[in-house]
Amino acid sequence: MTDKVKTWLKNQLVSADAYSAEELLNNFLSEMERGLAEDAGSLAMIPAYVGADGQVPVGKSVAVIDAGGTNLRVCIVTFNEAGEVELSGFSKQPMPGRFEEKTKAEFYQVLVDALEPMKDEFDSIGFCFSYPATIKPNFDGQLLHWTKEIKIPELVGQHIGEGLLAALEERGIEGRQVVVLNDTVACLLAGLAQGQAFDASSYIGFILGTGTNTAYVEQNSKIGKLEVDLTEGSQVINVESGGFAAYQRGPLDIQVDNESENPGSHVFEKVLSGVYMGTMTLKLLKTLSSELGVFSEKGAAALAALDDLYIIQIDNLAAENGRDIGELGSDDYTEEDREIMRTVFKGVVDRAALLTAVNICAAVVKGGAGTDPERPVCVNIDGSTYYYTYQMPEKVQGYLQPMLKERGLHIKCIQVDDAPVVGAAIAGLTAFQ
Repeated sequence: MTDKVKTWLKNQLVSADAYSAEELLNNFLSEMERGLAEDAGSLAMIPAYVGADGQVPVGKSVAVIDAGGTNLRVCIVTFNEAGEVELSGFSKQPMPGRFEEKTKAEFYQVLVDALEPMKDEFDSIGFCFSYPATIKPNFDGQLLHWTKEIKIPELVGQHIGEGLLAALEERGIEGRQVVVLNDTVACLLAGLAQGQAFDASSYIGFILGTGTNTAYVEQNSKIGKLEVDLTEGSQVINVESGGFAAYQRGPLDIQVDNESENPGSHVFEKVLSGVYMGTMTLKLLKTLSSELGVFSEKGAAALAALDDLYIIQIDNLAAENGRDIGELGSDDYTEEDREIMRTVFKGVVDRAALLTAVNICAAVVKGGAGTDPERPVCVNIDGSTYYYTYQMPEKVQGYLQPMLKERGLHIKCIQVDDAPVVGAAIAGLTAFQ
């Protein structure tokens, strides 16, 4: 039965075996080149206007806003003499617009309410904004469109930093500066301290959580879409890799896309990130049940009645770790039913791991560093989907290392606690120096 299910998954293109890693990599690199040259292709390739060689001021405080896919976090960050991060005034709440549509005014009210009690502790703000935005030379960001199912339509096309400063001034909080940066750019910057310690040749930030994205250091100073002439040869690029579309999707992938809040957008993200994995797995299970009839009678009926499948529950089932599996533990399902569920989810994870490896490898190749084993590229990886999905890290590295070895490239993967916060703080402290 398992072999029959695996064959079906491959036909649905939900299998690493259904893809050529070499073809995927070449297509990814081609889309990166297109994105750097012009506003075409599926990868936005947005210049961040920040560098990866700044020194962090010690003892100076900065406000940080981390607008992530799930939560909104606000705090004050200070780096002490040892280079350690000190947090104060920390607050956390669900990201506005995640559960219901919000207005622009409601969004900024939430931010200012969190910042106002700390108004005497900061002059600048590092705003980690985890959504596609064109970054301007003045470090503001213009929202292109929402991802991760966020619903604040009035903000699309708006300058996020400008709106925040205006909202602060309405409360009498004046004279502040704000740096808007993508969470993956922040992830890259957060790796500087560790990377400098082992003489990294370059830096990459990669996130696989609610969504997915990549940032790397581009050495080409003639990037077609830069709005200013840069004297420095390198530039951090926000790839917006969740938008990669130069690969073949299966019919159920297309269904998930069509039923999402933003059909046709970020189609790469929708096959490997945490917010979609449960949805995709449930759709696969229901379609498998109706097409092949592989589940028991009661199991098939229970699946048909299931409206949602949380990734943590199917992940716990696959890992067989004894933790909560929710309705999947119902007596309606036989052990054979559950084994089929494991096979399907492992197929979803295996494909996601291959695509993740291709994504990271493309950033290493495009960055042009890492040829010296003594000076590897520092790859800071962040995101719960990467670290906590069953077998994801091992599978990603299993696909990635042979690809790098074939090209004579070397990396060192690290993990930085609170990477978006640390990176945003570094940007806020160094951008206006």
